[in-house]
Amino acid sequence: MITATSELFDLAASSGAVGRIAAFVGGIVIVGGLLGAFWLGNRVRDREPHRPRPEEQPKLPDSGPVREIREVREADEMPQAKEESERLMPYALHASGSRRSENQTPPRWTPGMSGSFGSGGLR
Repeated sequence: MITATSELFDLAASSGAVGRIAAFVGGIVIVGGLLGAFWLGNRVRDREPHRPRPEEQPKLPDSGPVREIREVREADEMPQAKEESERLMPYALHASGSRRSENQTPPRWTPGMSGSFGSGGLR
């Protein structure tokens, strides 16, 4: 009986050592993978173009900064085919779907005419 117990203790001690060795080897593999990823990242970054120097940075135009232009636009009418059997081709359409409006006063909110969906107010 004493022999079987000591053999079990030896087996348990050896499996613990194997577990520790496996954990150590796994840690080495993970550290190696991280170092390889760092090395590969540096190689990729070295192939990228370098940052522009201060004298290569974009400059403001002589006229100053470009500002946003706000204007009221209105829908452009869709051209109609001359005959019902004639097809309207893409080249017959205008480049833009809107044009500058004659009246440049922006539309304002009127009471009872706006709100969330379905609550446009009473007319």
